Amino acid sequence: MFFKKQDTGADWLVVGLGNPGQQYDNTRHNVGFDAIDYLADRWGCSVTKAKFEGLYGQAVVDGKKVFLLKPQTYMNLSGRSIQALADFYKITPDHVIVLCDDITQKPGKIRIRPSGSAGGHNGLKDIIARFGGDGFPRVRLGVGEKPTPEYDLANWVLGKMLGDDRKAFESRLSDIEGAVKLIMDGKLQEAQNCYNR
Repeated sequence: MFFKKQDTGADWLVVGLGNPGQQYDNTRHNVGFDAIDYLADRWGCSVTKAKFEGLYGQAVVDGKKVFLLKPQTYMNLSGRSIQALADFYKITPDHVIVLCDDITQKPGKIRIRPSGSAGGHNGLKDIIARFGGDGFPRVRLGVGEKPTPEYDLANWVLGKMLGDDRKAFESRLSDIEGAVKLIMDGKLQEAQNCYNR
């Protein structure tokens, strides 16, 4: 059945990927959650409403109504929460911006893409599977490569990102906000030109 997009109160959905629970605070896998917390603080909203297997809040940003979401399904099932909220409010995938960690980029690096493969990221993989395609913008946040090839990947992404690496990430939070706002203005390429550095 075809549903016409309703005026249900949101133009965009911005999602940060991570794992729920205090034991995952400050881990590399949770930089998406950290970015959402920053945006919520900047945009004057709280991401505390529990529904759609996630925590969410709503803000108005430059006249746009925006949902902020932190899925509580654990990383590998992130798409379940995102799809539930997006379906309920009739938000199309091209209006869903995903913020997630990227082990191929150094801490403090940002990579913005309009679409693309999961690149080995299980959260993105689940979102692509549930949306039935990869046509959603994402802002990938560098957390650094494993120190050695044989180092366990799960231990790396679930390890704490502290010290200089944490400072490098936090130094880009205002740029992450700038990138998200440009994407919502329909200026994704401009966001890439400004922040993919």
